[in-house]
Amino acid sequence: MQNNNIFQISGFIAQDAQIRQFTTASVARFPLAVARTEKLEGENKRVSALMRIECWRKNESTRDFELLAKGNRVQISGRFVPDEWTDKNGVKHNHIIMVAKSIEAVAGDDEKKNKKEGK
Repeated sequence: MQNNNIFQISGFIAQDAQIRQFTTASVARFPLAVARTEKLEGENKRVSALMRIECWRKNESTRDFELLAKGNRVQISGRFVPDEWTDKNGVKHNHIIMVAKSIEAVAGDDEKKNKKEGK
């Protein structure tokens, strides 16, 4: 059976990733700004949202963490992981973590234009 628990998204890193190192692995957590265009009151307006992304790597494989600086445009694919916890008052909480499997730099519009023009 095919795994349907996947996502693919592109956007801009909203702030530098917070990276924590453990004995054998590291985790990078960062917000990704994604946008879409909506027609509001007869005008096209850009609407943005922040998605929380988490990326785990073995310590010897953290090379793609270099991409996780504010302003960089990236494309991410990964999976959704449910997270549940009970707070100190006994109230249960849950949310979905977007865990990145691959992260790739996306060339900006200027870079794409320069490549087409042979610059």
